[in-house]
Amino acid sequence: MAESPVSPPPSRYPVISSARDAVVRVREEPPAGDASGDRLVERSCWPEYVRTAEKDRPRWVWRSSRTWYPNLLAEGVRVERCVDLALCGTILRGSGATAGTSIHGSPAPWPADVAAAGREADPDSGPALFSFDDAAVSIAAEAETDEVDEWHLQEQAVGDLGDRGAASRLRLLLAAESAGSLVAAEMQHAGLPWRADVHERLLTRELGQRGPSGTRPTRMEELALTIRRLLEAPTLNPDSPAELVKALQRAGLGVSSARAWELREIDHPAMPAVLEYKKLSRLYTANGWAWLDAWVHDGRFRPDYVPGGVVTGRWATSGGGALQLPKQVRAAVVADPGWKLVVADAAQLEPRILAGLAHDERMAAAGRGRDLYDGLVASGVVDTRQHAKVGMLAAMYGGTTGDGARVLPRLARAFPRAVSLVSTAADTGERGGVVSTLLGRTSPPPSQDWLTQQHAAALPEATPEQERRARSRARDWGRFTRNFVVQGTAAEWALCWMAELRNRLAAMQGGPAGRAGAPFERSPHLVYFLHDEVVVHAPEPLADEAAVAVRESAAAAGRLLFGDFPVEFPLTVAVIDSYDQAK
Repeated sequence: MAESPVSPPPSRYPVISSARDAVVRVREEPPAGDASGDRLVERSCWPEYVRTAEKDRPRWVWRSSRTWYPNLLAEGVRVERCVDLALCGTILRGSGATAGTSIHGSPAPWPADVAAAGREADPDSGPALFSFDDAAVSIAAEAETDEVDEWHLQEQAVGDLGDRGAASRLRLLLAAESAGSLVAAEMQHAGLPWRADVHERLLTRELGQRGPSGTRPTRMEELALTIRRLLEAPTLNPDSPAELVKALQRAGLGVSSARAWELREIDHPAMPAVLEYKKLSRLYTANGWAWLDAWVHDGRFRPDYVPGGVVTGRWATSGGGALQLPKQVRAAVVADPGWKLVVADAAQLEPRILAGLAHDERMAAAGRGRDLYDGLVASGVVDTRQHAKVGMLAAMYGGTTGDGARVLPRLARAFPRAVSLVSTAADTGERGGVVSTLLGRTSPPPSQDWLTQQHAAALPEATPEQERRARSRARDWGRFTRNFVVQGTAAEWALCWMAELRNRLAAMQGGPAGRAGAPFERSPHLVYFLHDEVVVHAPEPLADEAAVAVRESAAAAGRLLFGDFPVEFPLTVAVIDSYDQAK
């Protein structure tokens, strides 16, 4: 039987903290708090100490996985589970569930850069992702800090919650967030397979020959000359939006910006060249030769992921732009010889999350066994798949114009529970309130400036302009809270998906040695993540098994979050040689 993610904690806590003089302190601490003595481990022995301790399946509790885990991975040591105190502390200090506890709203114990770097399991789903009945819990800390106190503060905050359901959900969120911190470090360590020679050929094909430093590639330079000639602006720098707008206005074109969507509406001989230049410029700037030189080494792209880097819980990156890899360069992502890429993305993830959140059975049924948007058409709610899509986006993001707004009333009649949930979240935001995800991550409150503006607009002497601006800002904040509950819960589902998948992949061994290095040289492993999409690098003999694990992990994540509510999370899965073949 699978272990429960919320079972009682162990009876002993080996507490581990780094100390001066190149040692790591290990202290056995019973729940009563009576320390039973310290053991000092030399840092040179630390990786082997952790490798040996992993046989007992401890949950390492440390300040930040960004601080501790990369060095262990460099020594070929993988840990199964941890508590990332910085990431968990951020959640608990802001969660509405912990209001009234000593941790809520308290100052974070460590600098922001460290923090940024921070129900019953189904018995047939295999080992539990986030079981808390560990053989041991270990706390790893840095010198002159008190991770032990922070750990106790966090445990007490969750343990003192009167709502057992809320406590259980928060524990799952904290475990999922911490598992995500391990995944992020492992993906950076293993790296995404990347063929620099293929990338260079793609750049040359799209941009032309690479020019000397400070000059444009040949294709872009040709386009720049064409734009200058057609706009009669011989000194125009097309990379400058301000200069481009002025040149267009001098040519008699009524433009207000250099945004592509506005330029596409203009009928002028220069427009094709301008739009093509802008497209190539994005590629050149984001993923050109300079990017390749900076980020791809030894056949791997290793971005710096930041779990929880967005307030909704979505990930960010602190470099490399991994969350925005354009299609033009995906052909450079090529599996090692004898290996495959398993690429999977979740279909209509956020609408399905909304159905689960609202327990809207009719909406869940529309996507059962098929594309959700096609299901809306088949059920007669809308007439086309495009209308289904834009209407759902309007519901989740607060669209008030266009086809989405026109379709939204029909969705509200068909799925009142789902539309009511996001509408209520929007109303809460417009009043200055906060909302929470399924597991308990809570939105930040609006700024003091926002509150001051709303208060001023409510006074008898407020001007019509003050009232208009206040209403506009209130609606903007309402759109944020409307989407927060859906996007944030979708991020929680993705964390559970990756955590389950990570452990299933680690249990697969025996493939030909790849170039990732220990501890991933012979087993499938995650190498890329983008909100609702993952890429696994797998030995070819294990690729089909890895694909099954990807699907089963998605189903397990759905059960963790929504129990037996019948909402499905289907995936598109491809076993391929290069990333571009997946789309």
